[in-house]
Amino acid sequence: MSTARKLPLGPLHKAESTKFTFSCPTSLKSELECYAALHRQTYGEAVDGVTLIPQMLEAFMAGGSRVQEKMGQGKQSSSRRSLAIN
Repeated sequence: MSTARKLPLGPLHKAESTKFTFSCPTSLKSELECYAALHRQTYGEAVDGVTLIPQMLEAFMAGGSRVQEKMGQGKQSSSRRSLAIN
């Protein structure tokens, strides 16, 4: 792993997945492939742009946006109830 500045995405993690078809502009595909090359260089893990898409979307969704806060309100309430019961 390089000691240079780390990338925002960080090392990839393994997760259960499902097939999802995604279309994007050619320019975005090129940018994803460039990011994949930087990721490979930084973390020593061979990945392609397609592999990065779910990780990037997950990081975006967890980024504390107002939408995420709204989505998490129901989950948070039930989590608090389960913690109180235990």
